[in-house]
Amino acid sequence: MFFAAMDKIQLISDVPLFQGLPLNQLQDLSTIVVEKSYRKGQTVFSEGDEGTGFHVVIEGRVKVYKLSSDGKEQILHIIGPGDPFGEVPVFEGGRFPAHAQALESSKTYYFSRKGFIRLIEKNPSLALNMLAILARRLRAFTRLIDDLSLKEVPSRLASYFLRLSDRHAGARNLQLDISKGQLAGRLGTIPETLSRILARMVRNGLIDLDGPNVRIMDREGLETMAETGKGLV
Repeated sequence: MFFAAMDKIQLISDVPLFQGLPLNQLQDLSTIVVEKSYRKGQTVFSEGDEGTGFHVVIEGRVKVYKLSSDGKEQILHIIGPGDPFGEVPVFEGGRFPAHAQALESSKTYYFSRKGFIRLIEKNPSLALNMLAILARRLRAFTRLIDDLSLKEVPSRLASYFLRLSDRHAGARNLQLDISKGQLAGRLGTIPETLSRILARMVRNGLIDLDGPNVRIMDREGLETMAETGKGLV
């Protein structure tokens, strides 16, 4: 039992949200955490559900998304290991503003709102870490809104490839971490349109495709497309 408790504390300490916290605060967190498991495709929560707490992904991936009135899906975030989601209601005290669904078999640590607020009152540094996460999410939302409202789909796709490259230190050989259908949802389009644009990018020598593997052949061309929407014939 002692070793199980220590393992849990170690796992919590590895979560970016809680990194740097002293042992006593990590121990407090371990007393309120609940491990949850989800099968691929299982709903974690739905938009409008009461925001009783938030999750941190330990294994697998979860998509956070909205649905339009006609059922069109807009993916907001793909959440991977170490990342929290559903955290807005912790501060707002309201309902979940979007849906969350496991993309694959996943495990999360769940922290109830009541328990977490109680710990924040004791340890304000927890709130500072959470606010830093929320600030990064806000920047991501701002970028997404700009893409969806100001850019056409080819520009959005070019921007996506460039950001994916930047996350891997400018690598030219990339691997899509989501399916093409999910990528279409992330970019606010449909799979058929995405496939046509990918084919045009290949013909124009901007990228090369091999299944989920993408090789950037012309970064400058992608940058031009991301900024101006031009570059495809």
